[in-house]
Amino acid sequence: MIPFDFQPRTRIVFGPDSLQQLGPLARELGASTALVVSDPGVIHAGHTQKGLDCLEAAGVKAVLFDGVQENPSTVNVAAGVAFAKEHKPDLIVGLGGGSAMDCAKGINFLLTNGGEMKDYWGVGKATQEMLPMIAVPTTAGTGSEAQSFALITDAETHVKMACGDKKAACRIALLDPQLTITQPRTVTALTGIDAISHALETFVTKKRNEVSLAFSREAWRLLAANYTKVLAEPENLEARGAMQLGACFAGMAIENSMLGAAHALANPLTAHYGVVHGQAVAVMLPSVIRYNGEAFNVMYRDLLSVPVDVPGYPSVEQGAYGLADLVQSWVDQAGLATNLSQLSINGEKLAALSTDAAKQWTGHFNPREVDAGEFSKLYQAAMQ
Repeated sequence: MIPFDFQPRTRIVFGPDSLQQLGPLARELGASTALVVSDPGVIHAGHTQKGLDCLEAAGVKAVLFDGVQENPSTVNVAAGVAFAKEHKPDLIVGLGGGSAMDCAKGINFLLTNGGEMKDYWGVGKATQEMLPMIAVPTTAGTGSEAQSFALITDAETHVKMACGDKKAACRIALLDPQLTITQPRTVTALTGIDAISHALETFVTKKRNEVSLAFSREAWRLLAANYTKVLAEPENLEARGAMQLGACFAGMAIENSMLGAAHALANPLTAHYGVVHGQAVAVMLPSVIRYNGEAFNVMYRDLLSVPVDVPGYPSVEQGAYGLADLVQSWVDQAGLATNLSQLSINGEKLAALSTDAAKQWTGHFNPREVDAGEFSKLYQAAMQ
C-alpha cells in the first residue's frame, strides 16, 4: 500500500471556445483587475487579444505583460513583478505555453511573498497566500496549468529552479483546444513529446501512487493515440482536444509523483547548449526507458496493457524496449533529432553534463538509481 496526499486545487474547464468563459470565471473569483501574462508568439496568433477582450467584456480591467521568453528567467519574472506593482492586479492570468504559465506563477510568488525566486527553490517555502490565478494553455505540453510548480531559470547561473508550493496552484485551468490549432508543426511536435515524456516518467517514478497512476494511464492513452494524428492533421479538433487534455492529466500526474531521469538529463542540454526542452527530452527519453527497463520492465509492460490503436504499438511482451523504439519512431516522424550527434553534441562536455544531471532534482525520483557515472553512460547511449 503506497501512501499519498492528494490535494486537488485546480478547477478544470475544458471544451472548444471555452476561452469565452474567461471573463465570467474571472468575475467568479472576484477580480476587478487582471494581469495577463503572455508571450509574443501567442500575441501574434491573436489569442491574447481575445482573452483581453473577454475580460474587458465582463467588466474586468485587463493589463498585459508580454515580457516572457522561452524558459522564463529571473529577469523576466522581475520585470513582470515591477509591471504588476504599477497596476495592482487581484488576479493573474497565464495565457500561453508553459513559459507564460511558469512566468505568471513566478510573478505571483514574488508579488505576494517578496524576495527572489531562489528563495522559493524547493517546496513549500511561501509564507503568504498568493493571488488567484487562471491558466489558459495554448499548447499541449507542460501541463503547468495542473501543477503548483514554477520552473524559472536563474539568469546568472542558467540553472532551472523548480519552485513549488500548493499556494501557487492555479484556481482554474481553462482548456480550449481551438487555441492549439495555430501552433506551428514544430511546436506541436516539441510540446507533444514533452507531454508524452511526462506520462511515461510519472508512471514509473519512486513516488508513483494510485492517484498519479490513474492520471498517467489516461494521459498515455490520449497522447499515444493522437500524437502522430495532430502532426498529420493539424486542424483535427478532436485530436487537438485529446492532446490538450492528455497533457493536463500528465501534469496532474507530475503533481502527485514527480518526474525522472529523462528530465534530469534534458535540463543540462538546455543550459549548456541551448537545446529547447522538448527536443532535449525527446533525444534522451528512449535511452532512459531502456535503462529503467533493465530493472523495472514490469512497469512498462503494465503501461502497454493500455490499449492504443496506432501503427507499431508494442505488445506487452515487448515491454520497455518496444516502447523505447516506438517513442524514438515518433520523434523521427516529427522531424526532431533522435540522437545528440544530430544536435552537434559530442563528448566534449560529457563530464560537466553528467555532473549537472546528477544535481537535478527529478533524478532522485527515477525508479532505477542514477548518479553522474550512469548519466554519462546515458548521454553516450544517446550520441548515436
